[in-house]
Amino acid sequence: MAQLTGNERAKYVQEMFTRIARRYDLMNRLMTGGQDVRWRKRVIELARLDENASLLDLGTGTGDLAREALAEFPQARVVGADFTLEMMRVGRRAGLLDFSAADALRLPFPDASFDAVVSGFLMRNVVDLQKALEEQYRILKHGGRIVILDTTRPKKNILSPFIWLHMHFVIPTLGGLLTGSRDAYRYLPETTEGFVTVEEMASRMEKAGFLKVGFQRLMLGTIAIHWGVKA
Repeated sequence: MAQLTGNERAKYVQEMFTRIARRYDLMNRLMTGGQDVRWRKRVIELARLDENASLLDLGTGTGDLAREALAEFPQARVVGADFTLEMMRVGRRAGLLDFSAADALRLPFPDASFDAVVSGFLMRNVVDLQKALEEQYRILKHGGRIVILDTTRPKKNILSPFIWLHMHFVIPTLGGLLTGSRDAYRYLPETTEGFVTVEEMASRMEKAGFLKVGFQRLMLGTIAIHWGVKA
C-alpha cells in the first residue's frame, strides 16, 4: 500500500477514503482520544485569519478544518477542496460549505487567491510532496500563511514499543471493526513511518519558498503542525 507510487498510489488513496468516508471523523476522534479537535483549533489559530480572510482547506475531507474556521470567522471566505468526492458528500450533510473538487498537485485556483491554506492529514498521501507545497505557495497571496497538520515519523524512545503496538495493532483492529476496511488503517502506520521527519518537512517548505517556517510536535511525536509564510 504505502509502497505504491504515482497514479497507482493516487488511485488507491482515493478509493480508500471513499470506503471509509462515513466513519472517518469517528475514527479520528477515537484514534486521537479527541485530541484532533484541539489540534484543528490550533491550526486555525496559526493561520491568523480575520473576518475578511480567504482560506483554502486543502484535502478537506468532510470539512472539519473549514467548519472550525467558519465557527471562529463567520464572514471569512472558506473553501474546502478534496479529490475524494465521497468525503465531501459526507461533509455536506453536516452543514453548508463551499466544496471544490481538486487535485493537490494541480489546484484549480489562480495565483495569489488565498490569505491562508491549511491541511489536515493530507500531505503524507500526496504522490509528490514538493509539488504540493509549491502549488500551495502559488495560490497564496504575499504574506499568506500555510499550516499543515499531519502524522510524522516519531523519534525512537522508551515509549516506541507502545507507539508501535498502538499504530500496528490497535488502530487497524479498531478501523476494521468500525469501517470494515482494516487495510485502510494499516496504511496509516505504514505512511507515517515512511513519511518525512519534521525537520525534513520544514526543509521542504523552505525549498518551496516559505519563510518563518516552524513546527510543533504532538502526541508523543507522532503528529506535527508546520507553518510558514509566503514572501
